[in-house]
Amino acid sequence: MNIKSKTFLADLIRRYMPSREEMAKNKYLAPIAHRFLSPELWRFTRRSVPRGVALGLFCAFIVPLGQIFLAAFMALPARANVPISALVTFVTNPFTFPFWAVVAKKVGELVLNIDRAMGAGTAGQLADDKGMLASFFELAGVTAFGFVVLAVVSAAVGYLLAGAWWRRVVHLKRRRRLRKMEDRLNQRLEANRG
Repeated sequence: MNIKSKTFLADLIRRYMPSREEMAKNKYLAPIAHRFLSPELWRFTRRSVPRGVALGLFCAFIVPLGQIFLAAFMALPARANVPISALVTFVTNPFTFPFWAVVAKKVGELVLNIDRAMGAGTAGQLADDKGMLASFFELAGVTAFGFVVLAVVSAAVGYLLAGAWWRRVVHLKRRRRLRKMEDRLNQRLEANRG
């Protein structure tokens, strides 16, 4: 697929996301519709898109359920792009959640140094010593901490990558426009000479 303009992603999102008018009619959004449906939150700008990506990634990893609504509501005070922040939360979904849970557990263990602090091979002994319920809560805590680390790191990396991508796309578009202008100018100069 050949992307011809920077609005390809915006057009795709607009096609599948509910419109601002449809959301204004939603009874659950009625109390905050005047803020939520502000046009600045739905524009694709160099500041709102990276903010939306960062918020979407943060909410995707920090909350296992309802992350779309959290990302949309967090976009209000941050003045981030609402459709982008809601769309990016699909990084975690029921199909990818087992993968991210394993990654979060590994990240949590790595950051907390669980194996080194307790000695190698003590995870099985720990389950026998503490009991199954205690080891489950310890595992859940390590995994939850891993999700927090993933949320913060992915939000920062997503913000930086989205900003770099935006600058690159705008730079390429500007260069194409300048080339076209130069070609037209050269054609006019050749026509005047001839």
